[in-house]
Amino acid sequence: MSPIVLFVLFGAIIAASLLAAPRRASVEGFFGGMTAQGGAPGLWTLVLSQVTTWIFARSLMNAAILGYYYGIAGTLAYAAYYGSFLTGGFIVGRLRQNGAMSVQDWLGARFGGAGNACYNLVIALRLLSEVFANLLVVGLIFNAVLAGSGTPAILIVALVGLGYSAWGGLSAALRTDVVQMVVFLVVFGVAFVALVVSPGFDLGAVVTAPGTAGAYNGWVLLAVALLQVFSYPAHDPVMMDRGFIADPEVTRRSFLHAFWISTLCIIGFGFFGIQASLVGAAYEGELIGTWATMFPAWVFVALMISLLVSALSTLDSALSSAARLVVEELKLAPRSLNGGRIVMLGFMAAGTVLTLWGNATLFDAVAVSGTASMFLTPVLVVGLVMQRQISHFLSTGKPLYPAESVASVMQRAAVQLRELARLEEDRKRYWFLKYLMQTRLEVAGRDGGSDLFAAAVLENVPGRRALVELAEYPFRLRAEVPAGSGPGEVVTLKLEGVDLWRRIPFFVHVPAS
Repeated sequence: MSPIVLFVLFGAIIAASLLAAPRRASVEGFFGGMTAQGGAPGLWTLVLSQVTTWIFARSLMNAAILGYYYGIAGTLAYAAYYGSFLTGGFIVGRLRQNGAMSVQDWLGARFGGAGNACYNLVIALRLLSEVFANLLVVGLIFNAVLAGSGTPAILIVALVGLGYSAWGGLSAALRTDVVQMVVFLVVFGVAFVALVVSPGFDLGAVVTAPGTAGAYNGWVLLAVALLQVFSYPAHDPVMMDRGFIADPEVTRRSFLHAFWISTLCIIGFGFFGIQASLVGAAYEGELIGTWATMFPAWVFVALMISLLVSALSTLDSALSSAARLVVEELKLAPRSLNGGRIVMLGFMAAGTVLTLWGNATLFDAVAVSGTASMFLTPVLVVGLVMQRQISHFLSTGKPLYPAESVASVMQRAAVQLRELARLEEDRKRYWFLKYLMQTRLEVAGRDGGSDLFAAAVLENVPGRRALVELAEYPFRLRAEVPAGSGPGEVVTLKLEGVDLWRRIPFFVHVPAS
């Protein structure tokens, strides 16, 4: 494929986005998404904007990568997060019934400044990560097409995205989202049809595929997604911002339509990753390099355009939400066009620097912030679901729900939170053991590396294996050590094997020489 083709097509999309941006900017349009006539955006403007900001470049790649490794289980697990549109619509509806015009309004009324500060910190991290992640995918795509073009492409996309976003704010994001989403649906639809009608495609094989790593972790991730889906939308400022700019009925319908459209797109993109695993393709450049060898040039171009459009559409929305967060919630900048533009410049500059720096730790921070959103679950359940019982009792003197029903909800929530903690611990244990196997055990057998570990004895009770903690890693395990080794004593252990299925490492004690 000639790189010129991709450059020209993406340039045309950028030009169309610039043309779609409003000619005149206003403060209300910048922060509130109002049209030039002062009205709220229509239903399908909201729908397409919601979809295109949630189907961002990194999410499409994640769906494909999870499909590649875990088959249909991985794809369904990622698609489950898009049930957040249903729970998000419920949350927005309840917040508006309570007179709140943002999540921060509602939290501040109940938990004061401290509650808002904690929430805003997590939200700021989420917005920065969206800038970073989407610019990263832009670099991956252009480097895969033409070596060395990634950095210039990142800088160009950052400047263009910042340019029209800073001009019109949320109103520009909404208008350009419509253009970009229409392009995405057409281009991705063509690529998906080409996949389905290709000679090597078998729908039955795709929907039953275990992936290259087996389906187990995909089903575990699905369980985690279902546990997170109630609180996750409140963790997404872009979704929440769009929940308060139109009337309640239009907003409710926009969430419903965004749910089924985005879910189908994510599952469809996951099919490309599953197909790569079925044909035995090697994982190369986060599947971008793999697709280049799997599909005809025009299908590959369509996939890349889909990813680039999704990256551009999410960048402008993330910047507009960042401006609203800093200006209207944190009040760290004046509520003016220049104030919002300065905030956008800061977020885009920080995201670009992190991208060019090659910093991978931000993804860990995003994972932490996503998990942290689970703590919103009991807050939302009690405040938005059970609040109906409190208000009903105050007005009528009678409980809306019997005490047994309320207790049952609380017990189920507690069980789910404990199960989430268990699943998270199981996941971390699996990946740590895999790391040990690949970096210490296999290397020791192949290259003569070290498979010895120092460990501190924590507990050594007669009749059972001692509890020890590795000195090099915060990892505890049980192993046979001399009976005389007391707590605090350091022993040497040798890694002899790892059972990933049962999450068990096999260490033996090495006597001191």
